[in-house]
Amino acid sequence: MKKSFWIETLGCPKNKVDSEKIAGTLLLDGMSAAETPSDANLIVVNTCSFVEQAREESIATVFEYSQMRSEDVQLVVTGCLAERYGDEIAPTLKDDVDAIAGFGVPVSISSKPDIPKFDLLNLPRPKREEPWGYVKVAEGCDRICGFCAIPSFRGPQRSRSISDIREEVLSLEVQEVVLVAQDLASWARDRRESSEGIVDLVNQISEVVPWVRLLYLYPSSLSGELLEVIANSPVPYFDLSLQHVSGPLLRNMRRWGDEEKFTGIIRRIRKLRPDATFRTNFIVGYPGETENDHDQLMRFLEENEIDWCGFFPYSKEVGTYAETLGGEVPETLVMERLREIGDLQDGITEKKRDSQIGEDVTVLIEREGIGRSHHEAPEIDGVIYVPDTLKVGNFETVTIREALGVDLKAEVRKPDHWREDG
Repeated sequence: MKKSFWIETLGCPKNKVDSEKIAGTLLLDGMSAAETPSDANLIVVNTCSFVEQAREESIATVFEYSQMRSEDVQLVVTGCLAERYGDEIAPTLKDDVDAIAGFGVPVSISSKPDIPKFDLLNLPRPKREEPWGYVKVAEGCDRICGFCAIPSFRGPQRSRSISDIREEVLSLEVQEVVLVAQDLASWARDRRESSEGIVDLVNQISEVVPWVRLLYLYPSSLSGELLEVIANSPVPYFDLSLQHVSGPLLRNMRRWGDEEKFTGIIRRIRKLRPDATFRTNFIVGYPGETENDHDQLMRFLEENEIDWCGFFPYSKEVGTYAETLGGEVPETLVMERLREIGDLQDGITEKKRDSQIGEDVTVLIEREGIGRSHHEAPEIDGVIYVPDTLKVGNFETVTIREALGVDLKAEVRKPDHWREDG
């Protein structure tokens, strides 16, 4: 009887890709995927450690699985927490887990410690059951953002070749590919021998899959050519990594930009494609953030009406530039600002969703009764409820009839002559 595995993934889409590649190696080792954690002989927890909250969730998840498993089930911790804090957490988890494996360390039951590391970027992965999939095009990051420790344990940027990425895309047999990297717009800048850039990658992947979506675009890397390629594609979705809009605060974050520059980018995109969708994330409570900085961010959101926003409290990370800064914002004030800006954004998102009522949109049916248009990234944004008669994996044209908070409800678009008669 085959031994089986269960992988629990925490954190960002890049971690999800790593988990699928770990699954691919376990399948090649002769194991099978368990239907539930209780059926597994091996449980792998792929952790996140980007901020303190993520680390706490990762540790809690490990303890949860440790308590529920039987004695003959192995539990392995991998991912960012294992890579960055493996030595620190080992004493705490020694009675709860069988192994702590950093990036690329085999997690199979049959693995031995002296097996060399493998490259998670280029491992095979199982065929996707869903009609979409994330594809990681690079690992690591060359930027020195003041709040981020990722380069210290993920390393410098290492971009894959177009041929390798294209081969993986074809193997997934999906209708939508979501390209991800820590600094996606800088893809291939580390490949000195190649003259190719992100525009070449997007164009080539667009030849083999109908929808290509890009996540995590650093604003200073957005060339006019890249903006036009995305704006003129079937998925005019711009995930801009802004983090704040106050110029002085962004300088302290060691990042580019300010309110005027970001507003200019958004207006330029909307001129190219009026129905473009925007997503971004902001840090609240970064050291030195003043009430004026916060008010400036609120004003930016009101004026630009970003479709989707995530807000995160600043988390002090060991070894980062921000750790050395003064001007720490009291936690109570951070929470107050988060509530205020969250309420504002909820209203903006609700208004944007209401504005789509009556529109005809093309949706990808990703599972029974659920679709997404170019406005919604998978697993991140809202969804569109559609008739469950529509076939999973198909593109369909539907009419939006109702807004349900961040989600929408739609019906199959009636032919034009029906509309005229009715």
